[in-house]
Amino acid sequence: MTRVLVVDDQPLFRAGLVALLNAAPGLTVAGEAADSGTAALVAESSRPDVVLVDIRLPGLTALKRAAAPARLLILTTFDLDEYVHEALRLGAAGFVLKEAEPARLIAAITAVASGEMQFGPTVMRRLVAAYLRGDTAVSLWGPVGLEELTGREREVLRLVGTGLTNAAIAAELTVTEGTVKTHLNRVMTKLRLTSRAQAVVMAYESGLVIPQLVARTA
Repeated sequence: MTRVLVVDDQPLFRAGLVALLNAAPGLTVAGEAADSGTAALVAESSRPDVVLVDIRLPGLTALKRAAAPARLLILTTFDLDEYVHEALRLGAAGFVLKEAEPARLIAAITAVASGEMQFGPTVMRRLVAAYLRGDTAVSLWGPVGLEELTGREREVLRLVGTGLTNAAIAAELTVTEGTVKTHLNRVMTKLRLTSRAQAVVMAYESGLVIPQLVARTA
């Protein structure tokens, strides 16, 4: 049973989420909160697997630390890019639109709980658009060097940056999906990344991915 902590400052919306998740097979609500501070306290006592949280709430860094090793799934309307960038810095496990269908939200929670990353094409398009207009808020680490990576690790990072799944990368490189996961884990360890989302941004920061090319296919 996947335990979910629901964090949103809109009482009616939060109540709807709680009812939806409690009725979903395999999910149960471990707690709820209207702000990150309260959520951090609830997380320490309830030990959720996934924290479903509104991206606009302050204090997400402290919440992520208190809820560890729970994974953060971000609820957003994608109306302001800086919120998405902050979630990337934070190492969020995924993003879900607030207007998403209930089945989409449940699927995202289940996927994130199993260790997958919910980093969809909407986020990719907005991230690319930010690069194309020179938005400095996207820069997470400053100058980036990939000297520690092998050639194959760089190639895997590049393909991750274009939005491909591990299965698609495996097909592209004619290797097993397990091999892709091994290479990606090494990349993330060497570059001190905490999520696939950060790996995508690193691919841009390092110049491995050219935004204009991705924008044409996004």
